[in-house]
Amino acid sequence: MRKSFDGLFAVARNHMGRDPLAGDMYLFVARDRKQARVLYWDGTGLVIIAKRLEKGRFNAPWEGDRTKPWCLTPSELSLFIEGSRLVGHFEVSPPPLKLGRKPCSN
Repeated sequence: MRKSFDGLFAVARNHMGRDPLAGDMYLFVARDRKQARVLYWDGTGLVIIAKRLEKGRFNAPWEGDRTKPWCLTPSELSLFIEGSRLVGHFEVSPPPLKLGRKPCSN
């Protein structure tokens, strides 16, 4: 992963069609998944947070449908950088009751 401020900014703007100065964070992961960089605008300048793993690889929860953007919350981004495999949106509650169905009676 050789891109720095200008290169990552250009990828976000030209390839993703996004405005990096809008305040979103952009996660870039190397092909071998041993390096990751986060690019964001803090209001006064561009910031890059970089991490290189000495052992293992970053998880790849984005595998699958690559036509849609992969969005993370700040908490999920933190988990990703820390190496958690539980990144992405998981249902943790039972599904909501559907309207029109009668609740079970005891």
